[in-house]
Amino acid sequence: MSNNIIKEIQEALAVLSIPEKAAFFPKFFKTGKGEYGEGDLFLGVKVPDQRAVAKEYYSKISLDELSELLSSKYHEHRLTALFILILKFEKTKDKAVRDEIVEFYLNHLPYVNNWDLVDSSCYKILGRYAFENKKEDLLKELSDSEEMWHKRIAVVGTMHYVKKGSFDLTKEFVTQNLKHTHDLMHKANGWLLREMGQKNEKELIDYLNKYYKEMPRTCLRYAIEKLDEDLRQDYLKGRI
Repeated sequence: MSNNIIKEIQEALAVLSIPEKAAFFPKFFKTGKGEYGEGDLFLGVKVPDQRAVAKEYYSKISLDELSELLSSKYHEHRLTALFILILKFEKTKDKAVRDEIVEFYLNHLPYVNNWDLVDSSCYKILGRYAFENKKEDLLKELSDSEEMWHKRIAVVGTMHYVKKGSFDLTKEFVTQNLKHTHDLMHKANGWLLREMGQKNEKELIDYLNKYYKEMPRTCLRYAIEKLDEDLRQDYLKGRI
């Protein structure tokens, strides 16, 4: 296997590096000792630039080669690899190829290890695949995992379901992990509830009326963000 294509992509990203962002990103993505992104390294490349590189190279790189990029210690290498994988998934109608891409994604979950990596990729690949093939067990297995990133992949993966007007899986995963200890799960749960409310406010209201008093505050604030201000205050002050 030639590494030339990997080097080309890495060099393309290196040229786009911004030193100020390389200095800022480790703090933004919590890479300190004991933090959720501990040890992650950054080049300082903006997301639109990574998307542009992915668009240029997605048709030129094999999954075997992409494995090397996705397992890189540099955050932007991994995110660009995920952007490439999304494009490969979206641009093919071949079920066998899509099966292979999903298997590849699941086999590389250890490298989908920060919130932006999760949120950018999981519902566009795994969520869509599960929805179109009625393979909810793929997401349920991740929601049952002890690994926080797997749980986040599961609930954010249901974004595709929400966009299609299907809410049961989202509610199931949010409820299952409502009391998770990490704030990143509270944010993800609240975000998906908010998106559900954008599609169907009654679904959100019904869910909130049942669970809002036991929701972590962050989850609740995210979930009610788009509601009428008076109603928001009623939930925040426990008047319902």
